[in-house]
Amino acid sequence: MNGRVLPETYCPAAPTLWIRPGRATYIGPSFRLDPHSAAVHCVALGIDAPFELRAADIDPQYTRSAFIPARTRHHIIATTGRMLFDYSHSREPRDQMTVHTKSISWHHRDEAALIQSLTTAPHALWQKGDGRLDSRVHAAMRTLNSTPDLSVTEVAATVHLSASRFQHLFTHHTGTSFRRYRLWSRMTRVAAALSEGKNLTEAATAAGFASANHFSVSFHDMFGMTPRTLLSSGTRIVISEQDTCTA
Repeated sequence: MNGRVLPETYCPAAPTLWIRPGRATYIGPSFRLDPHSAAVHCVALGIDAPFELRAADIDPQYTRSAFIPARTRHHIIATTGRMLFDYSHSREPRDQMTVHTKSISWHHRDEAALIQSLTTAPHALWQKGDGRLDSRVHAAMRTLNSTPDLSVTEVAATVHLSASRFQHLFTHHTGTSFRRYRLWSRMTRVAAALSEGKNLTEAATAAGFASANHFSVSFHDMFGMTPRTLLSSGTRIVISEQDTCTA
């Protein structure tokens, strides 16, 4: 990765987490993340400096950008500067990377332009969506984002499929399982509740977690840190109801 100077950007002064149905975008310090596996796809971007990327099927890579598929255990080590992490079902960003393995891809074809656009308007990240998404999966994701307590049988019925056929279709189009995506939807509901002033226990139980500890363990497995680490950093949470699950 070369060391060229990237363009000056309009980043928020405080760490910020934007939450929309089906998507979360964070800009701020990288923290000291543990190895983890997200429920949806993740785009990682080193705004100020490269980061080290580790995973089972690659040698350690120093890069400025990476696409990590859902359910892929990885470790991002960033010691300086700000990071952008974008979580969603869209595979479109993978097509913009220039180095590919069976799982992870990295090195965006135009990192300077990417960083300029994403840090100027991170809430509009890849707003056009992923045209490869099946309309039935699209409808099911919208249902889950609004009602994450539904069972797989109940959601499958809304799109007129058997549970087994629906689960196969869902995983094929999203790269994740129904159960993991439902967990992801619950995570975003916790963030929304926290932004409304609820404490962590109230927010977690309202979103369907058995306890605050259950939520914390699930959060750490998915993001490589505890929710209290994120909240204690002064991260600002911005909620939008605009649906990002576009077909």
